[in-house]
Amino acid sequence: MENSILNDLIIDPGYILILMMAMIVILFVLQIKNSFKIDRFMKKYKSFMKGKDGVSLEKTILRNINEIDMLMESSKNHMEQIKQLKEIQLHTLNKTAIVKYDAFKEMGGKLSFALAMLDQENSGFVLNAIHSREGCYTYIKEIVKGESYIVLGEEEKEALRQAVNMYVE
Repeated sequence: MENSILNDLIIDPGYILILMMAMIVILFVLQIKNSFKIDRFMKKYKSFMKGKDGVSLEKTILRNINEIDMLMESSKNHMEQIKQLKEIQLHTLNKTAIVKYDAFKEMGGKLSFALAMLDQENSGFVLNAIHSREGCYTYIKEIVKGESYIVLGEEEKEALRQAVNMYVE
């Protein structure tokens, strides 16, 4: 009985040889794979270091870092300027509308007009230019938050309505 257990434990040297050969082939394939990786890395490294030594490379990196810092500061300044411009834009007359009309039946060509100019809060003015045979007369009416304290004519109301409904970013 002792002999059969001992026989089961003994491994055939052929199996060991095949196992060792398989391990050698696997290691050889892994070695080739690593060799290709190292070659690619060395090409990239040589391209990166082309014409440079450690000191010049350090100078280049420091110069690039300084340029990035300057760009960051410039970006902050630009953001502040944009904020100021947006604040100014809130108070500019950027909503406009014009309605052309004939003020008198005998006059053609729609030479009279009502011009509304408003800011973001719909405050501004309506300018009415009435053209007649005797001359041209202009009237201006103040608009506060989309309302006029002076009675508006139909054309002035239409120009105001168009300007108020204008979308401005």
